[in-house]
Amino acid sequence: MKNRILLAMSTVLLSTSALSAAEIVVGAQNMATEIDPGMDHSNVGSQFYVNAFDPLIQKDYTKAEAEFSPGLATAWEQTSPTTMEVQLRQGVKFHDGSEMTAEDVVFSFERIIHDMTAGYESIHTQFFDNFEKVEAIDTYSVRFTTYQPEPLFETLLNASQGYIVPKDYILGLTGDSDTAELSDFDAFGLAPVGTGPYKITHFQPGETVTYERFEDYYGEQAPLEGFEMRRISEMATRLTALNNGEVDLITNVPPDQIATIENNPALKVEGAVTPLFHVVIFNGLNPKLEDPRIRQALSLAIDRDLLNEALWLGEAVVPSSHTFPQYGELYMPELDTYEYDPERARELLAEAGYDGTPIRYDTDAVYYTNGLLAAQAIKEMWAEVGVEMNLNVTESWGELSEIESRNWSNPMYFADPAGSFGTMWAPGGARTGNTWQPNGEYEALWNRFRYSTDIGERRAAYAEIMAYVKEEMPVIPLYQPYESYGMRADLDWRPLPGHIPYVLDFRAGSISIED
Repeated sequence: MKNRILLAMSTVLLSTSALSAAEIVVGAQNMATEIDPGMDHSNVGSQFYVNAFDPLIQKDYTKAEAEFSPGLATAWEQTSPTTMEVQLRQGVKFHDGSEMTAEDVVFSFERIIHDMTAGYESIHTQFFDNFEKVEAIDTYSVRFTTYQPEPLFETLLNASQGYIVPKDYILGLTGDSDTAELSDFDAFGLAPVGTGPYKITHFQPGETVTYERFEDYYGEQAPLEGFEMRRISEMATRLTALNNGEVDLITNVPPDQIATIENNPALKVEGAVTPLFHVVIFNGLNPKLEDPRIRQALSLAIDRDLLNEALWLGEAVVPSSHTFPQYGELYMPELDTYEYDPERARELLAEAGYDGTPIRYDTDAVYYTNGLLAAQAIKEMWAEVGVEMNLNVTESWGELSEIESRNWSNPMYFADPAGSFGTMWAPGGARTGNTWQPNGEYEALWNRFRYSTDIGERRAAYAEIMAYVKEEMPVIPLYQPYESYGMRADLDWRPLPGHIPYVLDFRAGSISIED
């Protein structure tokens, strides 16, 4: 049954014709194994959605601050602290030719907030936990209702996890057969359909994905006839492919390779500070690290400015707290949550009675740019305060309960502390409960921050949260990396400050090829 479903999708829904239409080829370090924005909030996945899907509310991605504009919705009004009514654009076509209506919008959110399959549970918890129901008022009007006052309605309706997908197409993929080995939702992840300016015409999970211009797009037409993305995991191989003209753009270029690219007059490099933290997480539920003084010491021992200079040539941004400029009024760099003080680290280790037991640190060799180099440097820094690191380089992270410390990334999924710190460390966040267990007052403090509609109260509550995190130290952000991309010199493209990390935006106004 599974093979029959996949064959049908590849024959009827997917075509390799766009391979010949690809104006550019991207060599990506990593490749998705499924493409469904409602199931995904990974660094890898964020590369693939913006060109094929649309949100209800768009924004100007050339600006870091949020400036919202019509998308699939032409108008919206928050009619009460817990309700938002949205008027939909008429005549919008999905890539399968069907028209988008309120039923599709309701379905796009209900599949997540009702956990229609297990893959949606994480997105439900971390993005739409406050959403109670979504209702069709009429064919082109929708009402959103939340449990508590929602200060982030526009922000959440712009998030990629809320991109609109076709109800009938998805529910018809397997026919809900009891004998089907794939659910409709799993099948959709292999044959995705959206409303965006490009349609996906070929997808080999983990290997390649090809896009073709969607001629029936409601907005400004895509500037490229099409493009292809290929997984090329090794940096040296990506660089060779770029130099040889096999690809036109490559991702995840480390600083020490920038000069190599720029020495070729046919190539250039574009880059930007990424709204994402490379972090170190500590498993406070592990007996070795259950004393918060040990976690504080390990954090205080890391010279993040030195890491920036050595690994990023000073181009990364070392934060004083868990905060991003994109937060607007909630950007709070005055907080001193994270500091470097090796002498204090030694004192805390002594106070905690640390007995010299080695601390394991897990990392993948290539997943994060400079991730392994940072781990090796941190090993030396911990040694300076008397802590031996057992560096475990692995492609398999294993169970979270088994780790002691490891590197991770903490992206900004939407421009609010709830969209970065919150997705990991709020009550119900991805790391809370499995590597860190906050006290009983933390949930009330978080809710005061999350659901207040008063910006002053939100700022005060977030400052309290960061003060608590400073004492508990479940995580230390190392830096916002400066991510670089190598490309043909005649390609006019760069990452935009209003996007979440790693987005490859090839929409109108975002890319062109010089004559």
